[in-house]
Amino acid sequence: MNNNGTFSLLIFALPLLLLGWLFFTQNKRMKQMRDFSSALNVGDRVVTSSGIYGTVQHLDDASAWLEVAEGTTIRIDRRAIAMKQADTDATTATNASTATDVASDDAPGTTPGSQQNGQ
Repeated sequence: MNNNGTFSLLIFALPLLLLGWLFFTQNKRMKQMRDFSSALNVGDRVVTSSGIYGTVQHLDDASAWLEVAEGTTIRIDRRAIAMKQADTDATTATNASTATDVASDDAPGTTPGSQQNGQ
């Protein structure tokens, strides 16, 4: 009989513990996003949640203006900024080494990464 009471208590306690844990992690995640958004500065190189790379040109309470190409500025919601870009030195070295591979894949009538004439 005592074992049945413990089992009933466990059935009711586990969902409550799960809900408490979910609320705790959600609040922690929201706090991290607020802190990140408030730490943004003009000139930061960022990536949006949709994968757009840009440089912050202007910030206000709800919006950010990103320069995505020279002379092209877009306005986005501040919450759409996912992260700051990593150091550009590491990415430039990677891009330089793959530039020769990309040039050979750009032949007309081929798909990137495909081999031409059985080569």
